[in-house]
Amino acid sequence: MLAEQQQQLIRLIDSALASIGVAPVPVTLERPKAEAHGDVATNVALQIAKSQKKNPREVAEAIASALRANPASEELIGAVEIAGPGFINLRLTAAAKHRVVHAVLDAGTCFGTTRAHAGKSVMVEFVSANPTGPLHLGHARQAALGDAVANLLAAQGWQVTREFYYNDAGVQIANLALSVQARARELAGNVVEFPEGGYRGEYISEIARDYLARASVERDGTSLTALGDVRDLDAIQRFAVAYLRNEQDQDLAALGIRFDSFFLESSLYSERKVHSTVDAIAASGLTYEHEGAMWLKTSVIDVSGGHGGPPVDDKDRVMRKSDGSYTYFVPDVAYHVTKLQRGFDKVINVQGSDHYGTVARVRAGLQAAAQSLGVTVPKGFPDYLLHKMLRITRGGEEVKMSKRAGTYVTLRDLLDWVGRDAARFFLVSRKADAEFVFDIDLALSQSEENPVYYVQYAHARVCSVFAQAEEKGFGGPELAGAQSADLSPLQSAREHALMSRLAAYPTAIAAATAELAPHQVASYLRELAADFHGYYNAERILVDDAVARNARLALLLATRQVLANGLELIGVSAPQRM
Repeated sequence: MLAEQQQQLIRLIDSALASIGVAPVPVTLERPKAEAHGDVATNVALQIAKSQKKNPREVAEAIASALRANPASEELIGAVEIAGPGFINLRLTAAAKHRVVHAVLDAGTCFGTTRAHAGKSVMVEFVSANPTGPLHLGHARQAALGDAVANLLAAQGWQVTREFYYNDAGVQIANLALSVQARARELAGNVVEFPEGGYRGEYISEIARDYLARASVERDGTSLTALGDVRDLDAIQRFAVAYLRNEQDQDLAALGIRFDSFFLESSLYSERKVHSTVDAIAASGLTYEHEGAMWLKTSVIDVSGGHGGPPVDDKDRVMRKSDGSYTYFVPDVAYHVTKLQRGFDKVINVQGSDHYGTVARVRAGLQAAAQSLGVTVPKGFPDYLLHKMLRITRGGEEVKMSKRAGTYVTLRDLLDWVGRDAARFFLVSRKADAEFVFDIDLALSQSEENPVYYVQYAHARVCSVFAQAEEKGFGGPELAGAQSADLSPLQSAREHALMSRLAAYPTAIAAATAELAPHQVASYLRELAADFHGYYNAERILVDDAVARNARLALLLATRQVLANGLELIGVSAPQRM
């Protein structure tokens, strides 16, 4: 049922309540699990029976009678039935069910989108990998989730900024430079002791080889040429970071991921943003010194209200260690201060579940720093979508290592095995906080068990029907004709089920956005594909009767449009043939 029909139905129920002397109450409408129970159900009679001091079924009968007697109900409600202790089951008229076909065809690519959040801005930060090696499977899942969330938000009217935060400062970057330097010296014929904690994948030798060859890499719109001097550790570090950032960008582009902005952790230090944030937190009165370290009273700061993470930290946390260095979450707080200062109405961080412990610390640090820095922190800011890792299986066995990366399977490995579409669909097909196994063999199979193939095949099947119609000389209703097609022949149970599924799309997208749950889009698409395949297998589309044929083709056009719209949200193509 379309949203406007839902609101119309609620108004009719409100009118029915008023006619029996009951003030309006919140009305909940649900889709019955069993088709025999109608198209829509409400428990409003059970809600008000106690206050009316009447049996719920008696109240339900009064509401049903009022609905039947209201002439305004005739267009929308075909039948009203009472079930169980007082549930009211409603059946929509055929014309009401048909309305979704015209609504889809009228809206086209905009069907399911809204302007509800127009004028509001949101940043989605995701991937944010250290530029110390190829992107791994966790980054792959995070990339697919983050981009899908950004697409969903944009579909609801938000102005979306996708940001990548580069952790280009700290011990990992120093280890990267030392690792490349060691391999470069080996390539130059020297015997060296490899640094403890260094990176050992083949990619380190590749970087070293290019550095010695004075190769160039493109980064941030400029070309960086290697100096080739193995003694210049700073030059090696600059080249290695640029090399890996460029490689990560290429892999993300192959997955269909783009970013609007990049933020360097090193800038937080060079621009003294970490220091100013620490000073602001200290001025809040929520810090104390203990054993030479500065601590933040995170355990007393309420950080509830946001998506993801605990409502309060379980204990106070060290901000500045006794050696003067800062703990991991401090630059994160400084980074989020910049997000507030940039004026975003909402910020969502997509991160691995191993970051769960830092959520409350970052939120607490922001609240502590806010007053001195002159910024306002919305309750629960920022939101977090935390995801768990995934495992890869191939031939029934787990794949644990990439030769090039040395210790893990990379995003590039995954793309080489299954391609962009299968990767994107599978990576968002499970709830973010659930672990799952990515079965390479399943992703490559051409069967209904493979969800991406099953959904894409539904789209391609519709395209093939129109190709057949053209071959047979039928003047099928392309868009202009379909929008005015007579849909009265669409009367079968499968046709009604398919139209009902189409009508549920806007609500499904709104719910997936509100819950930061792109897996719900994948689930909806599987259900829509199942409804379509069932209809296609049970009914002839290209029948001789032109009115019936054109009605069915109009339904297929609407189905194809919704499949394409949903696939685009999760970054998957909608092929015309397979």
